[in-house]
Amino acid sequence: MSLHSRAAVAAASIVLTLAGTAVAQQPPPSNMTFFITSVGSPFGANFGGIEGADRHCQMLAARVGAGSKTWRSYLSVQAADGKPAINARDRIGKGPWVNSAGVQIAANVEELHTPALNKINTENGRAETGRMIPSRLFVVNQHDILTGTLADGTAPPPDKDMTCGNWTKSGNDSQAMVGHHDRMGLRDDEPSKSWNASHPSRGCNAASLVATGGAGLLYCFAAD
Repeated sequence: MSLHSRAAVAAASIVLTLAGTAVAQQPPPSNMTFFITSVGSPFGANFGGIEGADRHCQMLAARVGAGSKTWRSYLSVQAADGKPAINARDRIGKGPWVNSAGVQIAANVEELHTPALNKINTENGRAETGRMIPSRLFVVNQHDILTGTLADGTAPPPDKDMTCGNWTKSGNDSQAMVGHHDRMGLRDDEPSKSWNASHPSRGCNAASLVATGGAGLLYCFAAD
């Protein structure tokens, strides 16, 4: 290859790199009302309670210019210490919800909780930044999304901790229900394909969440 040709190839590579960077940095559409968090908490499933998880969603949304909306984490809280349960489905608004690529993933709460109708999957499970969350098909799998929720969007019964102490624990003495955003698992059954109720985590710290294919990520919905 001549010197001129090599220079042309190098220049083209720079242009493509810059173009790719520009695309990656494009802000989400103004109607974005759903995303999966690009990062989790350094304390695993411990967000300091459900309010802290909401703040995590709000902070990440604000970073990409979507902070004017009221963002809620899709998490349930189990009944404890005389306080009633909180259902994830009751705290995320009415919909519709659109991801950072402009795709509507569900029109309303009922559609969201109807597996055949909602469009949460590998392609549409995107972070607030627009990037796809690594699925089971990736080298690094992050498809376990924290929910602490049953398939219908309600809180689990209080007899067994399935919310890492209502999102205040980061040890291995508890667990949290997770969903598979890519709708894939080790088996061809409904739990493996569930976006919000696939299986309990191995523990509540960051290492335990990573061990089963997660990163302590959350679903975030605009409630207004």
